Amino acid sequence: MISVKVLGTGCKKCQTLEAKVRDLVAVNNIDATVEKVTDINEMMNYGIMMTPGLVINEKVKSIGIIPKDDQLLNWLNEI
Repeated sequence: MISVKVLGTGCKKCQTLEAKVRDLVAVNNIDATVEKVTDINEMMNYGIMMTPGLVINEKVKSIGIIPKDDQLLNWLNEI
């Protein structure tokens, strides 16, 4: 199972990224858990200073942007 974390305090970009990831996981039948992380201290543990952040299997994949769907799918299928 893939572990996905969307890091952000709740801004519009954070909400958009979370919705996009959840939709891609559901539509593509990907075995993943998607977690929203809003705790600033936990976000800092990943070294991000801009949101949204995207962490897949404990590896930071993006910071401060909303990646395109094809890039997200590539990351989700990397295993």
